[in-house]
Order: sequence, then C-alpha cells, then structure tokens
Amino acid sequence: MKIVILGGGTAGWMAANLFAKKWGRAQSEHHTKQSEKAPFDIVLVESPEIGIIGVGEGSTPTLKRFFDIIDVPESDWMPACNATYKVNIRFEGWSPESGIDCYSHPFISQVDTFTERAFLVNGRTRRYGLAVNTQPEDFLLNGVLAQQGKGPHTPQNFPFRMEYGYHFDSHLLGQYLSETAKARGVEHVQAKVAHVDKHSNGDIKALVTENGERIDADFFVDCTGFAGVLIQKALEVPFDNFKQNLFNDSAVVLPTEMTESVPVETVSTALSHGWAWKIPLTNRFGNGYVYASDFVSADEAEKELRQHLQVSDDVEARHLSMRVGQLSKHWSRNCLAIGLAQGFIEPLEATALHLVQVSIESFMSHFEDGDFTAKYQDKFNQQITDRFEKVRDYIVGHYKLNTRHDSDYWIANRENKHFSDSLYHLLDVWFKRGDIAEEIRRQKLDTHFGALSWNCMLCGYGAFPPLEPNQPGKGDLYQEQGIETFLQGCALNFDDHLANLHRFK
Repeated sequence: MKIVILGGGTAGWMAANLFAKKWGRAQSEHHTKQSEKAPFDIVLVESPEIGIIGVGEGSTPTLKRFFDIIDVPESDWMPACNATYKVNIRFEGWSPESGIDCYSHPFISQVDTFTERAFLVNGRTRRYGLAVNTQPEDFLLNGVLAQQGKGPHTPQNFPFRMEYGYHFDSHLLGQYLSETAKARGVEHVQAKVAHVDKHSNGDIKALVTENGERIDADFFVDCTGFAGVLIQKALEVPFDNFKQNLFNDSAVVLPTEMTESVPVETVSTALSHGWAWKIPLTNRFGNGYVYASDFVSADEAEKELRQHLQVSDDVEARHLSMRVGQLSKHWSRNCLAIGLAQGFIEPLEATALHLVQVSIESFMSHFEDGDFTAKYQDKFNQQITDRFEKVRDYIVGHYKLNTRHDSDYWIANRENKHFSDSLYHLLDVWFKRGDIAEEIRRQKLDTHFGALSWNCMLCGYGAFPPLEPNQPGKGDLYQEQGIETFLQGCALNFDDHLANLHRFK
C-alpha cells in the first residue's frame, strides 16, 4: 500500500514517523522491526512556500510516549528544539473574587496515588463549608517540583514513574521530525498541489501538482492545516464550529528574553479579553495572547500584550487566526485528517499535539484491525469526536467559572448558556456536594481529564460556598496525613531544572 501525507508541520511529520515506525518498507533493523502485515510506501508532500508557525509550544506527557515509540532519546531531540521540561500549568488571575490569585494544574504522576484521595476528600469537605487546604500544587508532586523550580528527572533508585511534558520551538520540532522520518525511509516531495483527482466513487485517486506530476496513493492524510485541502475542499466534509462554546479565535505572539533560572511550568495569565501564555525555552520565552476578535481588535490586543510583557514596539509581533471546532468526520472515505485540518481547541491546556498523537495511533489501530479497510471507520470517528468534545468541555469550564468583571468578554463567558449536558451534570454534582469522581466514571470521561484534573480546576477557581462560622478545627487531610512532609521528602530526590537540561551538554 501507499500512503500520501499532504502537508508537513509537526502533525504531518508526527504521522510520517509513526507510520514509518510500524508500517514502513525501507527501514533498518536498528530503528524498527518491519511490520509483518503490510509494509507501506510513505510519501509526504508539502509546498516549499508554506512554512511552519514557529511559536513556543507546550505538550502533555503523551509526547514523551511518542518519542519512546519512535526510539528517539531526549538527549537527541530536546537540544535540537530548544526544549525544556514541563511539569505544571499555572493559572493567574482567572478567579479574583474567590481570593485565589493563582492555582496550578500539575501533571499527575505515580506517586500521587498516595495523596489523591486526600485531595478529592478535601475538595468535598470544603464544599461543606469547612476550612481545609484545597490548593492542587500542595497535593501533587509535580506541583511541589514547580514551586521549587526542579525538573522531573529522577535518580535510578527513585521507585515511582514521573509524568511530564515539554516546552519546545514548534518550527524546530517540525524540522527535527522531518529529518528523522526521511532517514527512516519516508519520501519527501516538495511540490504545490493544484488539483485533487477523484475516483468515480468519490475516493481520492491522486494529487496533481502545478507542474503536472501525478501522485497516486491508496490512502491520503490531510495535514494542510485550517485549509483542509483534501478533507474539506475535495471531500466536502462539514466542519462543526465551537464558536458558541469558545469565543477565542485569534492570537498575537511576542518573544522575550530568558531569565537566569528557567521555569519548569507554563504560565497562563488572564487578560482583559483572553489570556496570555508564557512558555520557557532554553533560548527565550515564547509569549502569546489568545483573544476573541469579537471583543477586541488585533491592534488593541497587541498593545495589551506589550504592556503585560513590558516589551517595546521595536520587537516584532505576529498575528495568528484560529478556527476552533472539529470535523464532523475525521476519517472520510480514503482520507484521514490530522492536526489543524481535523480541528483545533484553543491551546489553554496544551492539548493540540496530544489530540494529533491520539488520532494517529487510534487510526493505525482501527485500520489494522479492519485489515486496512474502512471497516472500523465509524468507530474511530466516534472515538475521536468524543475526545475533542471532552477536551472542549474542560476548556469551557475555565471560562464558565471565571469571576472577572473587567470586561464584557469575561461576563459573556460566565453567562454563556451554550455548554454540553456533560459539563452541566459535572458542575451540578460539584455544587450539590456530590462525588465528582463517581460522576466522571458514570460519564466515562476519564480518558483525558479525570477526577484529579477536574478537582484542580474547580478547587483552583475557589468554586465553593462561604465558610461556615463554626469550624471544628479538624478534617483537613492535608494536615492530618502529613502530606507536606511526604511530598517535600519526595522532592529531595530531584535536581533543579537547569541541572536536568545540562545533562545533554
């Protein structure tokens, strides 16, 4: 079989590497064992005129598994992509009326099994009006590491698996993955596609380039970004917009200089009409302001970001547009859409590459199980659609629960009635002092954001009733179980973030 991927970028080259690892024809035994089922010819076609958007980007821990799958060590790719470790996302200014200036959403690691119950119980206890600790970063090890500026690399005698993500330059990562895939047998064609030729049954037959070259294939992967050249333009698959749920559709990006100490977390700061990210790379900070163009102009957003960062006008800013939503079908006929071509949910929880990777892996599994036919296409589409909706609901929760009053934007988000029944039931259980973990199990939502993640957001926002006047002075499991002592002791096994990065030099 022959697979043609149209479009490079991080998504296209991730797909190429995963296909090559499992299905590639021309590969050395050093990298992979050739698939016994079906060695494929894998071709990636991209226009030399279209570059990769090189912003500082963050990931979830899924990216670590991606590099493990394709047998690439951190010591190779991280220095090449100016990458740093990421253990936490810190949210500043999202819920000022709660009295909580900021909260954290740490990545959840194996050692947290000792403290997660105390966190969940304290979250419920606080909903009954008792004064107990509910700060996520105090209960989860990666939250403690972020507070101490320590990286996630563990000594060999540390008996627990750590989960962590990365920060990286997305342009450099695309380049790195390109070279890796080509070295493993992926054919790279630089050409601009002028026409898509289809079979009489509607399947894609071939790509026709501007110079008349035909590129035939059995299966096609659309990685052409928001353009959706194959999946939307050629196959006319509808796009379901999330505009009524998520207002943000634009971003402005600015770099700033790196400080002496390199943080090990992403910072997300609420501004007047959206939020600003701050992502540490080894050579600079990547910064951006995600905002809604219906509420603020591009010039006004850029001005606010410059003021927030204290950056002068001589530093060039770049403006980006986003289309938030997903396709009605991610796999249609003999075409799979990946990356921005399949959909996008704004980058608040760094889920973009996670959804790319999960989509590719799920497709490969369903394609193989169906003997490389569309037998399980509907099952795949339902699975990925559900994934997007679950991530969307978690992101919507951030806006729905905000307590800001400084602009119509924040008020409109809080008063927005367009959200799913799933999110409604979760919030209903929370505010009625129910068991949030049980509700997540009932809805089968824990494939991405489980009870701990929801507790991080809801506790972090201070979504609680007022404290009761008479306090019993007990019931705080953080104190009673000695969690601070336990996690501080665990943190003694870790070095500072720069020491982790210097291992590669």
